[in-house]
Amino acid sequence: MSPQTLTPRTLPTETPREDVAARQRWMRTLATASTAVLDATWRGWAPKPAVQAVRGPEAGLVMVRARIDGGGARFNLGEATVTRAAVRLHGEPLAADAVGTSYVLGTDLEHARLAAIFDGLLADPGQRERVLAEVIAPLEQAHAERDGIRDAEARSTLVDFFSVAREHE
Repeated sequence: MSPQTLTPRTLPTETPREDVAARQRWMRTLATASTAVLDATWRGWAPKPAVQAVRGPEAGLVMVRARIDGGGARFNLGEATVTRAAVRLHGEPLAADAVGTSYVLGTDLEHARLAAIFDGLLADPGQRERVLAEVIAPLEQAHAERDGIRDAEARSTLVDFFSVAREHE
């Protein structure tokens, strides 16, 4: 068994790399979720910890960089609007204060705030399993269903081209 470095965001059962991958997964899920779904979930959440804004939510621009063929020299592709937020959660039902952050494509301030709240709940070991089961899993399932529908629609428009060789006289 390899040695394990523990940080405040690492559970004893996870290596740091697994923890980072798990957080990237749920951050992506929260960022691509609809604001209406996150809002409805937060309204129904009980008990709720106290939420204090640390930063924002605020909108700004980021430079999107790309590589030719995925491995060539980097170049600036363009700018994208991003909204970020950071919140501190404290009080019941959390074992200790937690900080959540989010970055969301676009200018939806409420989306960024709600995503940061759920990220903060995921940082608390006592709330993590509940949030994964009640928020992240249903969002991932809905996203997979939308992808399946989009893929099926794309496949339905597929055209197979063929050519017939002309015979020379």
